Formats: sequence, C-alpha cells, structure tokens
Amino acid sequence: MKNEILIGCSSYNNRYWKGIFYPDNLTYSKWFEFYSQYFSTYEFNGSFYKFPTLRILTNWYNKAPENFLFSVKAPKEITHIKQFSDCENLISEFYNVCENGLKEKLACVLFQFPPSYYFTSERLKQIISNLDLKFKNVIEFRHKTWWNQEVWDAFMENNITFCSVSHPQLPQTIFKDFPLVYIRLHGVPNMFYSSYSVEELLQIKNTTNLKSGFIYFNNTASEAGILNALEMKRIMI
Repeated sequence: MKNEILIGCSSYNNRYWKGIFYPDNLTYSKWFEFYSQYFSTYEFNGSFYKFPTLRILTNWYNKAPENFLFSVKAPKEITHIKQFSDCENLISEFYNVCENGLKEKLACVLFQFPPSYYFTSERLKQIISNLDLKFKNVIEFRHKTWWNQEVWDAFMENNITFCSVSHPQLPQTIFKDFPLVYIRLHGVPNMFYSSYSVEELLQIKNTTNLKSGFIYFNNTASEAGILNALEMKRIMI
C-alpha cells in the first residue's frame, strides 16, 4: 500500500447499527460480509480478551474478501497482566497465529498498554527487545509520559509505529513520520460514544495527506463509529 489511508472500525457486531448501516432484514451471519463491502480493513479486538487460535483467524481469513486487511490487537495477558515481562513465548505464539492464520491479509499487530504503564527507559528497551521487527508493529500507550523524543527516536530506528490516539486524557497528536499512520479514534469527550464532526475528520484528512496507514473508529458504543467511518471514507476520496 502506497500513499493510501484505509478506513475501518474496531467492531462490526453492533446492534445500534441495524437500520442505520445494516439493513433491518439482514441476518447477523451476513453482517461482516456487508461490512466488508464498504470497508477494506478491520481492527480485530476480540484477541485482546481471548488469545486467538489458528482456527479462528483462518476462519476470518476465509470469510474476508481478497485484498482485505486485518490489524490484530495483542491479548491483555501480554500487555496488561504480564506487561511484556517473561512472556517471550506468548508473544512469539501470538505472532505465529496472526501470520499463519491471516497470511497476506495481516496488516498491523497492535500492542496497547494500560493507563498505569508509565514511561521508563527500561520499559522502552523491553518493548523493543520483545517485538518481532519483521511485522508492522504498532504501540498504543495510555500514559502521556510516553509522548517523548526518546520513545519516538527509538521507534523510528526500529521501524515501529507510535499509535496516534483520540482519547479524552491523552495528547491528540497525529503522527505521520513513523512507518505508517495508525490512528485510533476512541471518542472525545465521552470515550467510545462521542461522534466526530466533519471539520474534525477533515483536519485528520489534511494531516495525513499523501501518507499510508490506517484509521480505525473505536467509538462504537453507539452509532457514532460507523457513521464517522462512512463520512471519513467519503471525504478521503
């Protein structure tokens, strides 16, 4: 992908979208097929709550159309419970399942750390040493101490993308100098609920012009996420 921003959502199984996005008479089993007619990427978050299996990701591979791309979120066991300590085998297993299950449809591997995980140089080194750098790794932090030059320089040196976030308690910086633009829009001021205005979406478009990457809408606790994703897709044309 060159100079292309793909738009998608971090969830598709959403009853609020029925009658707004999904036709009223469309059965649940057809929802992902319908979603993939409008969007060419999906951020798979189910893996955060339950470690993915090869069978599950192979099923996703088979039901997604050609040229569709998945970004996959690492299990919380890795990022929240163990926080990258003594989990080399878990991380390796996660990479292997993603690679073998999704094959060429695997886009990015997302590691999102908890708000309690603040910056230290030792933690930065630990993150980098545990990543398999052949993958498109994206790191999302929830503590503002990670917004610093030491982190950004280290990520650039190792081809790692610093995730841009729209989050009520974090800097709103859109990063465009890393290997990819990767933006997660969680909803501000009400996380998971708030909608983004056309003006806000246009600002994102202008910031990411002529860049490659992904924009995922995670404000999916209401109809906001799908409406914003459709609008973002329209204005990116």
